[in-house]
Amino acid sequence: MAKETIRVVLCGDDGVGKSTLIVSLVKGRFISNLQDVLPPVTIPRDFSSSPYSPKSTILVDTCNANQATLQRELKSADVIWLVYSDHDSYERVSLYWMMTFRSLGLNLPVILCKNKCDEYGENTAAVDSTDTKVEDEEFIPILMEYKEVDTCIKTSARTQFDVNQAFYLCQRAITNPIAPLFDARVGELKPLVVQALKRIFLLSDKDQDNYLNDDEITTLQRKCFGRSIDINELNFIKKALSDISSPTQEYDGYMLYVPDKGITKDGFLVLNKIYAEKGRHETIWGILRAFQYTDSLSIKDKALFPKLNVPDTSSIELSPKGYRFLVDLFLRFDKDNDGGLNDTELTFLFKCTPGQPKLWSETNFPYSTVVNSRGCITLQGWLAQWSMTTFLDYKITTAYLVYFGFQEDARLALQITKPRKMRRRAGRLYRSPLSDRKVFNCFIVGKAKSGKSSLLESFLGRPFTETYSPTLGPHIAVNSLELKGGKQYYLILQEFGGQENVILENRDKVKNCDVLCLVYDSSDPESFSYLVELVKRHEDLKDLPVVFVALKADLDKVQQRCYIQPDEFTEQLFVDHPLHISSTWPSSLNELFIKITEAALAPGKNTPGFPPESKINEAEYRQAVMIVASTVGFISLFTFTVMKLLKPFKDGS
Repeated sequence: MAKETIRVVLCGDDGVGKSTLIVSLVKGRFISNLQDVLPPVTIPRDFSSSPYSPKSTILVDTCNANQATLQRELKSADVIWLVYSDHDSYERVSLYWMMTFRSLGLNLPVILCKNKCDEYGENTAAVDSTDTKVEDEEFIPILMEYKEVDTCIKTSARTQFDVNQAFYLCQRAITNPIAPLFDARVGELKPLVVQALKRIFLLSDKDQDNYLNDDEITTLQRKCFGRSIDINELNFIKKALSDISSPTQEYDGYMLYVPDKGITKDGFLVLNKIYAEKGRHETIWGILRAFQYTDSLSIKDKALFPKLNVPDTSSIELSPKGYRFLVDLFLRFDKDNDGGLNDTELTFLFKCTPGQPKLWSETNFPYSTVVNSRGCITLQGWLAQWSMTTFLDYKITTAYLVYFGFQEDARLALQITKPRKMRRRAGRLYRSPLSDRKVFNCFIVGKAKSGKSSLLESFLGRPFTETYSPTLGPHIAVNSLELKGGKQYYLILQEFGGQENVILENRDKVKNCDVLCLVYDSSDPESFSYLVELVKRHEDLKDLPVVFVALKADLDKVQQRCYIQPDEFTEQLFVDHPLHISSTWPSSLNELFIKITEAALAPGKNTPGFPPESKINEAEYRQAVMIVASTVGFISLFTFTVMKLLKPFKDGS
């Protein structure tokens, strides 16, 4: 983002031409007789300027007679335009001015300007103003000794020589600073910019052959500068890189450019180093900013974590554009085309990022999703993993989309589902059916050793094993499944081990649960009572859709040592009887996962406390029959009484 306003403070010995430089810049002509100190002059941004240029630039003239004012202006400056004009004023640059800046604790860029170079005319070709690498002997010692000095330039207020260029250099010191990019003392790019440029090279190397070919360079040029690179400029770059990597040259032994292949990573870094040496800072910054880098060489937070207005009861999922990008990414890095990403391919894929998300390592990726027989994540598992990540923490997804080189606003790769509404029936609220959700979160809850972990492994298509390993912390599994009609959904199954009670007491965690799967071991007589006590202890769970599951159904079923049996308990809650499931029965497992998804889609039918419609209708019918019978009886009794009272009158007549 462009700085709104920058303050350029001109300073130097009296008589070096500070005021005439300002007037020459503003008026476009030389005026000799001026007052000692000009008032501040504000120069608005030219509409043709870069969007990173400041909206306005304030030029502040100074006088050495008033040291207090001078020091105050220097402390409020963004950049210092230090002017000298002869040998004496040149000597004071090092002996006085640079020492003064340091004594004031200033850490500002300094543009050193030698004024009154009247031998150069406005259109002279004696100095190439587009190349600010200074060869003059008087500039080199200052550049080497004082890292604050951004660059040096010769000007003439009388002939208008390079006055505009000097002003541009002052602006550029703020909008395109050299300090974060290049260490002039050692003549090398700084580590952070090298790291950023390496990442940009990897993202630009679309075919991943470790070379930037002509098409890739053109694409990069268009992305960074909005235009295609000129063929002559491209050939000049190739020749320059070839020449400096030839024997006896500075980069002898480095492969900077290979004919018919392209520019290497080293060549790309050297090219940007040349830009820095020649003062073409804006070229490097154009590349960096196109990839969302800030002046501190970090990626913009606004790009990584764009603001989303998410209703409290909505969820966030990947959009079709997001899924398409992730599919293309998977296919591009699946080098051996075996349908899975091995460790090497995953390492290379995440090379442009800070590494795999912490959430993934915490959930035992890649074994949190579908892998092939060699333990490599499949495309199905890859998409499922990102679906889970987006659901649990969408900011991780937006950040990694940017790291992976998603070209558009990361929000376009996401979609916000409709808010989950509440309905009322029988005096109670329940969640309304969902129509636009594709990802559902299910908590698997039950006593230890009831078979929860085996259930999660079975969900990922892994064979059952007799080996028992206690689950100490959270365990997660995510996979896709298809319902009747061909609709595909992603189901997240979570078990919490020793943290189960803590999670269930956390209202925010429970709120993000779409369906509760209460499991028990049908072969363990002590297993079901755990669920009964759990439901009593956590009344909020009755507000969630619930599916009861009797696991290990392949073993002998036993009577539960509990005051109430599973079927009777579920009947009291008005939910379906437990499904009898075994990790060795694939068909029963598929039935369970479909049941869980359907319960999430239609919460009202599976929320405890609501009698089924059939039972409600039956009760209403019985009540209606009783009302009708009572009414008929009352009418009969009333008629009999009236007839009896009227009988004496009839007899008397």
